[in-house]
Amino acid sequence: MLQQKLKNYHVILASKSPRRQQFFKDLNIDFTIELKEVEEIYPKELKGKEITEFLADLKSKPFTNLSKNDLLITSDTIVWLENKMLGKPKDETEAFEMLRSLSGKNHEVITSISIKNKNFQKIITDITTVTFKELTNEEINYYIKNYQPFDKAGAYGIQEWIGFIAIENLQGSYFNVVGLPVHKLYKALINL
Repeated sequence: MLQQKLKNYHVILASKSPRRQQFFKDLNIDFTIELKEVEEIYPKELKGKEITEFLADLKSKPFTNLSKNDLLITSDTIVWLENKMLGKPKDETEAFEMLRSLSGKNHEVITSISIKNKNFQKIITDITTVTFKELTNEEINYYIKNYQPFDKAGAYGIQEWIGFIAIENLQGSYFNVVGLPVHKLYKALINL
């Protein structure tokens, strides 16, 4: 269905996330990948979805020569815990600290998607609440050592071992936690 709807567009996915790229393939969207480096710095007064909306838009800014037939899609995901943003961990120590802080608590996974061409921009956001069980240090260390979660916000992938053993409750979209609220993207693209 989307393929027909998007046949007059050149869809550009500006993401190196293999998970987001796979979602596009699974939706049967013809797309190209174009990456432009952006320093992901946001104003410190922003909170929650304001951060992801700002960063999804920021990632679209280097694409200055879009035509009306281009459809640029950029995205950003964060983990929001106790009024604080958890991004991607720099190393094992930071990954451990993030997972320790998520242990036994609720947090939100927030993703914003920017859909943009020469004539318009639409930003959509999804929020999923995730509850982690109490994790042992042994479980956290096992996960970091075996799964290297350094490319994931909050230092975890729900689709990996830690998601199997640690997630007690989920309110919202599972796919949002993987990295893209596919249902909202689909709706926005179908309604173009």
